[in-house]
Amino acid sequence: QKSGNPPIKNEATNGLKNLRGTLSMARTNDPHSASSQFFINLVDNPSLDHKMPTGAGWGYAVFGKVVSGMDTVDSMAKAETGQRGMHGDVPKEDILVLKASIAQQ
Repeated sequence: QKSGNPPIKNEATNGLKNLRGTLSMARTNDPHSASSQFFINLVDNPSLDHKMPTGAGWGYAVFGKVVSGMDTVDSMAKAETGQRGMHGDVPKEDILVLKASIAQQ
């Protein structure tokens, strides 16, 4: 177990959508609880987009996009999953991201 960073304000109002290949902040039921974990959308997930600043309507803040290597992400998604501690449907073996870089605009 690692300690995370302090929680940040949910920025899902930024207008970005949870589309295939985008990176979004993971959080608890508290919309302003994101700290250090993220997920990559494997498909378009409009149900995760911001709708209103109340309860589940906050959505999940998109902050980036995979611009190359989506085939690698797709292969990671095929990993065998199961129960790990109190979490279900997680990879049975660790998947490590060894390198990520910011694309130049």
